[in-house]
Amino acid sequence: MSDRKNQKEHETKFVSYENLDKIGETAVYYGFTPTKSPNVTKADVEAAKDILDGDDISDETEKGRLPMHAEEKIALMRMYQEQEMINLPQPVMLYFKDPCRGSIKKGGEYHRYADMEILGSSGSIAEAMLIQAALAMLREEDYRQTVVEINSVGDRDSLTRFVRELTAYYRKHINDMSPESRQLLKQDPIDLLACRDESVHELNQKAPKSLDFLSETSRRHLEEVLEYLEALAIPYSLNNSLIGNKKYCTETIFAITNTDPEVLKGDQKILALGVRYNGLAKKLGLKRDIQGVGISLLVKGSKSELRKSVMKVKRPIASFVQLGIESKLASLGVVEQLRQIKVPLYLSLAKDRLGAQVSSIEKYHTPYVIVMGKKEAVEKTVIVRKNDTHAQEIVPLTDLAEHMKKIEADYWR
Repeated sequence: MSDRKNQKEHETKFVSYENLDKIGETAVYYGFTPTKSPNVTKADVEAAKDILDGDDISDETEKGRLPMHAEEKIALMRMYQEQEMINLPQPVMLYFKDPCRGSIKKGGEYHRYADMEILGSSGSIAEAMLIQAALAMLREEDYRQTVVEINSVGDRDSLTRFVRELTAYYRKHINDMSPESRQLLKQDPIDLLACRDESVHELNQKAPKSLDFLSETSRRHLEEVLEYLEALAIPYSLNNSLIGNKKYCTETIFAITNTDPEVLKGDQKILALGVRYNGLAKKLGLKRDIQGVGISLLVKGSKSELRKSVMKVKRPIASFVQLGIESKLASLGVVEQLRQIKVPLYLSLAKDRLGAQVSSIEKYHTPYVIVMGKKEAVEKTVIVRKNDTHAQEIVPLTDLAEHMKKIEADYWR
């Protein structure tokens, strides 16, 4: 029996998973690992109260805020540390089919559907992966007319400058504000931006914008996220009033909203909400900072079959390597193209250097590798290489899905 036959005898066509449902398969195709959500402990809640001075613990929707639960992010940081995830290839990408257990009960209209988190990556592709995967999941639930609303509060210095100017602006016009709005100003001027009080509606139109106070690094980060959205032809708009809790939210905040005309008849408008929370680990007293960004789908879900458990997903027979900013911008389009025909890949998109990507994926010993460099990105092609013979061919992106589907079928025959 040949070495090849021996190898295939020991291979399995599927990868076994726990904590996975049908809708979560989409997340797996983007490189997320299905994981049991962390349990929010009393200590996590107390830590949230310490960081937020009691804010964000009661029902956020009473203040007009969207549900971004600090205690859950704190539980996630604790899980990262306790399970020594720092020793795993970074970033760590997790899919939770259920909300965190023990989380503070929140009222309001938003139902938690599923969560995705990326830990250990400061790169803008992390936001793009979350948005792209979330949109693909929403399409499975027939939400097809959407727009991404996005804003940035920048790093801590950017946010400090913005809050200072915003506070001064509102104080200058305090005589035009209602007693309720004045009280809100004392608590947190940022809350006024989303306030529905008519006394501040016109003021908010002319209020300072967080985008005007971004540091050069934060500005570039946002620009890169927008470049990904443009490369993926994802509609987006800048929303200056989309601002999370300044005590733990940093850089980008983004929401996927429903633009279907049916929304005017009472359907839910906000379908998903994402936020970056760099620096939270340091506030918890951890020695190492953990860059984090996550998204929550906030829909009820009408297709019960999408929540059925899935035990196995096809094993990838190819890894994907990208080189250069042009190929990185095109990379998520390649992943989505193959996901739609159920051809999975091993990915290392959050890494820029070739050596880091190869080191991350070489342990999987895939028989094929797909390579996209600058030249290929410009020409809209990829190189498909057979690892044992080093034979390779150039494949147009328009033919890639059919090409890889044939390769996969031949390989497992």
